[in-house]
Amino acid sequence: MEMDTQNRNISFVNCVGRRLLRSWTSHGLPLPFEQDLKMKSMHLHTLLVFYIFYPALVASNLADTVTASSLATMWFMPVNILLTFIIGSALGWILIKITRPPQHLHALILGCCSAGNMGNLFFIIIPAICEESDNPFGSSDCSTDGDAYASLSSALGAIGVWTYVYMIMRMSATKCKGEMNLCNSTTSVRTSREALEISSDCCTEALLPPKDSPRSGNWSDEEELPHDGSEERSEVPFSEKIKQKVKIFMEKTNFKQVFTPSTIGVIFGFFIGLIPPIRKLIIGDNAPLRVIESSATLLGEAAIPSTTLIMGANLLSGLKGSDVSIVVILGIVAVRYIFLPLLGVVVVKAATHFGLVGSNLLFQFVLMLQYAVPPAMGTGVICQLFQFGQSECSVIMLWTYAVAGFTLTLWSTFFMWLVS
Repeated sequence: MEMDTQNRNISFVNCVGRRLLRSWTSHGLPLPFEQDLKMKSMHLHTLLVFYIFYPALVASNLADTVTASSLATMWFMPVNILLTFIIGSALGWILIKITRPPQHLHALILGCCSAGNMGNLFFIIIPAICEESDNPFGSSDCSTDGDAYASLSSALGAIGVWTYVYMIMRMSATKCKGEMNLCNSTTSVRTSREALEISSDCCTEALLPPKDSPRSGNWSDEEELPHDGSEERSEVPFSEKIKQKVKIFMEKTNFKQVFTPSTIGVIFGFFIGLIPPIRKLIIGDNAPLRVIESSATLLGEAAIPSTTLIMGANLLSGLKGSDVSIVVILGIVAVRYIFLPLLGVVVVKAATHFGLVGSNLLFQFVLMLQYAVPPAMGTGVICQLFQFGQSECSVIMLWTYAVAGFTLTLWSTFFMWLVS
């Protein structure tokens, strides 16, 4: 019995190692062609991934593999992925407080610590496990269940990347670019030292009235006049407060940022897969509208190679170096490959103990694996999309994916032994 278990582990490590080697090789292939992929063409390629390829991938996979019955058994996966983002963000915030990186790197560190690669690697690792005849999860339903788990994980991971990481990266890029424009405009206006002194003197005189002014002595009294306590006595009803809060939230929320193309693709995938009449019209070899599924699948198949192409081209700039300190890189590696996997084991085991997760061993393995994957490739695509932090992101991705080849194999073997 022990020999069988050992042989399974060795076979699993070899299989996963081959798949990860192929993935790493594909990362290296685009590097010599970076000179051909100039900045403009790379940006247009990123737009294709953002608006077409990735939404088609998550929509086609969800519609094909997720049904109402399978979703009922996988209800804990959205909770688990939400916990990965929450725990990763908390650990990233602690890392920022300890290392004190530059302001423009805060959003990038949070994105790398919170969002994991829950799409590409799961489509590589899970089929590799199910292809083995002596895998510990059985051979009858492993491929079917594995495709459903990988599809749902990819879809939910895409929602997290293209909402949470996309929004914090966008706010950071907008803020930094606004500060740079402000500094440039201020520098152009202040053409001489005399103009600066005159400007500062005028501002001082405008803000501080002269001492002999008749209003200067009663300035604080005039400020206190409106606060006579009448506003405090008028109580606003609780329902009105709620309406005001909702109104303010609706005015400040830009739903075009929340409902990104990938999020819309997830919604369409769930809509088609969970409603049987629509599913029969689109999904299947005999479906009258199967051309929609085949077209979406064809476009979705370009998502992973295109994302790998972008990441591979960006990794060359990581070799050139940036202003990311080695302490920050080591901190992100420690968060993603030490602290998150350990906390993931605690979360999944606690959920299993309280009956929140079923007895499916492959499902438990996937839940644990979601804590041990490297940062999401979508983070690099977002940096390329906003033309912000590409070199810093390239350095982080370079070292995290270099380490991932070893840590992911070790954690996968440990998780497999833990659930079997």
